[in-house]
Amino acid sequence: MGYFTDTLRAMRTTLRNVFRPPTTVEFPDVVRPRAERFRASFALIDDENGESACVGCLTCEKICPSQVIKVKASPKRESPVTGKKRAYADDFVLDLSACIQCELCVQVCNNDAIVMVREPEQPAFNREDLVLGMEKLRANGRGKTVAWGRGTGLQEMQESKPKVEKPAKPKPAPVEAAKVETPAEPAKVEAAPAEPAKVESAPAAAPAEAAPEKSDCSAAEEAP
Repeated sequence: MGYFTDTLRAMRTTLRNVFRPPTTVEFPDVVRPRAERFRASFALIDDENGESACVGCLTCEKICPSQVIKVKASPKRESPVTGKKRAYADDFVLDLSACIQCELCVQVCNNDAIVMVREPEQPAFNREDLVLGMEKLRANGRGKTVAWGRGTGLQEMQESKPKVEKPAKPKPAPVEAAKVETPAEPAKVEAAPAEPAKVESAPAAAPAEAAPEKSDCSAAEEAP
């Protein structure tokens, strides 16, 4: 019985939503309007002479938290356009399938060489199709709408931001250490030496008086 009621409940939900207007669109046939700051992919910009603005400084590669950027720098050489020596990047690879869209690479670029674009890449079945090489990145810079953020502009925004000084916290008044009164040592009372007890000796008995010696005459008289 429980299965039957659950089936009726599920059918009721299905019938209630079957006549609702759809909320999805068929992308890429229908593209919804994007927000002003929407960013989806990357591009390498050319300078005013038509050369790649990237000088291979490796700053973007070092700051990338996902390590999806690999740059092959080359030593300085003469520009075929201007004849001046400058640095170049021989190769630039960005793995868009592992990118977290943090835009740190754009923020640290001092030449505004790498930027983000508003149009996403075409969906693909293989990850290799989302690995953007140097030619693909330069093509994005020529054919897609570049987002508003540039490295030098973002750096100026961060430097010009007024620093809000936090009010200094009042320092707590120094707490005086409580005086701990040590108990006074009891005065040492020296006991007076005890006087030896006087033992009164009994008066010596008077010497017995010696009996008077009888003379020979008296002794003779007393004899019978």
